[in-house]
Amino acid sequence: MARKLRVGIVGYNFMGKAHSNAWMKAPRFFDLPVEVVMQAACGRTRDKVEEFASKWGWQSVETDYRKLLRRDDIDLIDICAPNNLHSRVALDSLRAGKAVACEKPLAMNLKQARSMAALARRKKLFTTVWYNYRRVPALCLARRLVREKRIGRIFHVRAQYLQSWIVDPGFPLVWRLDRKVAGSGAHGDLNAHIIDAVRYVSGEEITEVCALMETFVKQRPVLDDFGAGLSARAARGRKGRVTVDDAVISLARLSVGGLGTFEATRFAQGRLNGNCIEINGEKGALRFNFERMNELEYYDSGRPAHVQGWTTIMVTDPGEHEYFGAWWPPGHIIGYEHTFIHQAADIAGAFAASRPRSVQPDFSDAVRTQAVLEAMSDSARSKRWTRVPK
Repeated sequence: MARKLRVGIVGYNFMGKAHSNAWMKAPRFFDLPVEVVMQAACGRTRDKVEEFASKWGWQSVETDYRKLLRRDDIDLIDICAPNNLHSRVALDSLRAGKAVACEKPLAMNLKQARSMAALARRKKLFTTVWYNYRRVPALCLARRLVREKRIGRIFHVRAQYLQSWIVDPGFPLVWRLDRKVAGSGAHGDLNAHIIDAVRYVSGEEITEVCALMETFVKQRPVLDDFGAGLSARAARGRKGRVTVDDAVISLARLSVGGLGTFEATRFAQGRLNGNCIEINGEKGALRFNFERMNELEYYDSGRPAHVQGWTTIMVTDPGEHEYFGAWWPPGHIIGYEHTFIHQAADIAGAFAASRPRSVQPDFSDAVRTQAVLEAMSDSARSKRWTRVPK
């Protein structure tokens, strides 16, 4: 294996760990056409990034991402920083001739996303966005069944992403609750995932939306430096304004005439990571819940009436289900981290083939999801149906 994929990562918290684990594990389970080299980790606090690099297998560290871009021993920049840095780091990386893998959502708004995609096209550089749920074998099977026309014409789609981690009003004002850093709340954090997943599985685009957003807890305890230093108890006397949505619900029209509903919230008591999609068609239906990620439910209306009903498919067969050939015998389930490992393997394969669009979504594809996000935000502000920009 002569060619290498030398990666530099920007950011080292939750997603930094998930991506690092993926880069570390992908070559161990998948036969990749390139050697993945975890070249450098970048973060603004040296002692923290050094600790991160040592623990997660990065060979060197930087505290300024621009120094990372000047290095000739790095091929791809993996962006795990907060959302307000995605556009700046990605554009600078592309100008420096680096391939880019960016966390979702692609950008703070559609204008930024379009500029990122346009520059990537001009530079003819490889890009991708970490919409990792596309790499869930059960959703890959759902996409396959739709393409095989097992459920026929799609009538409607229901998509929900339900979490509950900020229900407590004493939960502190972290960066995800600050519009200047996050761009939006549950909308960009969760709704982006289900919009992308519906596009991926159904093969349809979302053309028009009507959305409603709400912020339930409008002030929260303040932490210094995005969560460093003060505990929620210590900060109880200081409060700041929450400037993002806590929940969003939207109606949607699909490109071939179907209807959709999208619901994303971080206030759903009893739900930890309920990423759920149901697709109803003329011949049957599909149902998926990430909290049971190794299963896909399938309804076939063509079966005789006395045996009709939902069938639960265990999506773990190495010979039949995507990605499982690299893992375990049937019935030996996988978890959240494997979705990132699958994507890292896909990125390595596409990078080696020099086909910028061969692993999806690239920046141009992710712009379509960003356009839906923007249309929903506009709709919630105007309180009217809004066309999704083309």
